[in-house]
Amino acid sequence: MSVAIVARRMVTCDAARATSADPLGVIEDACVVIDDGRVLWVGKQADNTLDTETTHDAGPLLTPALVDAHTHAAWAGSRHAEYEVRMRGGDYVQIAAAGGGIASTQRAVAAASEDELAVTLEARLRRMAALGVGTVEVKSGYGLLPAEELKLLLAIARVAKLPKMPRVVATYLALHALPKDWVDRRDEYVDRACDLCAEVAERKLASFVDAYVDPHAFTVAEARKLGLAAKKHRLGVRLHVGQFGDVKGAELAEELGAASADHLEHVSDEGIAALARGGVTAGLLPVASFTLRQAPPPVARIRELGVSIVVASDSNPGTAPTESLPLAMALAVRSYGLSISEALLGATRHAARSLRLPTGAITPGNAADFTSWDLPHEACIMQPWGVARTRVVWRDGEVISKLGERDL
Repeated sequence: MSVAIVARRMVTCDAARATSADPLGVIEDACVVIDDGRVLWVGKQADNTLDTETTHDAGPLLTPALVDAHTHAAWAGSRHAEYEVRMRGGDYVQIAAAGGGIASTQRAVAAASEDELAVTLEARLRRMAALGVGTVEVKSGYGLLPAEELKLLLAIARVAKLPKMPRVVATYLALHALPKDWVDRRDEYVDRACDLCAEVAERKLASFVDAYVDPHAFTVAEARKLGLAAKKHRLGVRLHVGQFGDVKGAELAEELGAASADHLEHVSDEGIAALARGGVTAGLLPVASFTLRQAPPPVARIRELGVSIVVASDSNPGTAPTESLPLAMALAVRSYGLSISEALLGATRHAARSLRLPTGAITPGNAADFTSWDLPHEACIMQPWGVARTRVVWRDGEVISKLGERDL
């Protein structure tokens, strides 16, 4: 049915409404009309001439539902002990070499059933929804071996079909870490990861494939092999690039036509220029660099060369132990120097673009994905509240989270 949602302030994030003075396309005393899960009309309440069956008052502030475009939300176990070590100055690479890090979570995933993984992921995604998120990219990657990766992807697929959930975009993180018992069979390991692309595509278990391209992870040549296998089976490509060193992963992202290159704490001017030429979005993950005490990526240069910026939580059990995209946005403003507008667009329109989705902006034809906030202005979202400040979150016109209202 047709529904009108009104708000005292609507931040559309619509590029067609954006100006230099108002990059977010704000409408005061606004109305959005939706039908069958899609946006029909957007404008001022006084200009609405469409007949609607009901009207809902969203309160002081309405934005697009947030889009978390980089998470590792499918995992089991806990890495609290190594977090304590890291807070005392422990080195990421040393922790991994001692059997911690990704290998620790691999063991927990191997010990968990598909049912257990699905239950844990469902709870995690529902908490994310309560924080204003309507879409979550969820990577596999903690299985490391084909059978375990399939188990994770099947758990993700099950959760994606549940009612009243955020939209889930699954990514097969094929090259995340090399298990110790495969060190002498590295080429075979990469080949097996590439071979699984065919089954992942055939069973529609993921939309994207990802690889961790870094000095202590996988090489450009190995990631290229995976990317070509993904493209052969019509899967998109996303890449972890330059978290600890620049090995020209950004240039590979351009070569493969990747949707996103994420981290970028270490990237050259040539790499940034490659992202710009290739239309590759820059995924910034400030919670991870905060945890690891890293300097920010070269944001000013990324901005200067016109690369679209995405802000994501990087939700994972080790380097970004959070489920809060608003926290990542707050850190992007405080630690990375993003403007309020850049951070919000990075978690809405630009994030949706990187996932190839018709959401992230309140504009006719897009999915009716909105968040109403118990806040007077979008700048407040960037303050590190540490609690949910949402009223209602909609996905495809359906309420998926309701914290601040009881009358729906």
